[in-house]
Amino acid sequence: MNAPKTTEEQFAAVIAHCRSIYEKKMHDYGTSWRIMRPSSLTDQIYIKARRIRTLEETGIDNAKVDEGIEPEFIGIVNYCAMALIQLELGPGNPLAPAEALKLYDKAIEQATSLMVNKNHDYDEAWRDMRVSSFTDIILQKLLRTKEIESHNGHTLISEGVDANYMDMINYAIFALIKLRYK
Repeated sequence: MNAPKTTEEQFAAVIAHCRSIYEKKMHDYGTSWRIMRPSSLTDQIYIKARRIRTLEETGIDNAKVDEGIEPEFIGIVNYCAMALIQLELGPGNPLAPAEALKLYDKAIEQATSLMVNKNHDYDEAWRDMRVSSFTDIILQKLLRTKEIESHNGHTLISEGVDANYMDMINYAIFALIKLRYK
């Protein structure tokens, strides 16, 4: 099978892989994440992004946990989707697997739509960026999100936490595309 060539094809392939991981983890753990507040999911995403940055700076050979950068970016995609679900539903009881997948797909579709629009306007500028820049931007988005959360979600002029989660999904997928389709 030929490797996908367009951004939309590559994006779809990476999303399919992330969704598969989400579905398998849901089989193992259920939707235990439903207990988490969005701010706790923000912190979980922060842990993933900090680990990526540490691996980028110190090298994967120095890692004491036998997981590379790609699983961490996948985790960012999936935790951001969970956070978007939690923003919509609020923390609560576990979901049926079919409902959890439907809500995941909805969150990812929103992020994908945003990517298509921004990618058009920015003329695929992400293709000339480094993966380490995506890591830094995700960390910046996390700090912004944490600040907005400390203001109970209120902003004066800026987008809300949902827009930051969608941007983080997109930057993580761009990183995965760059890592996968070198």
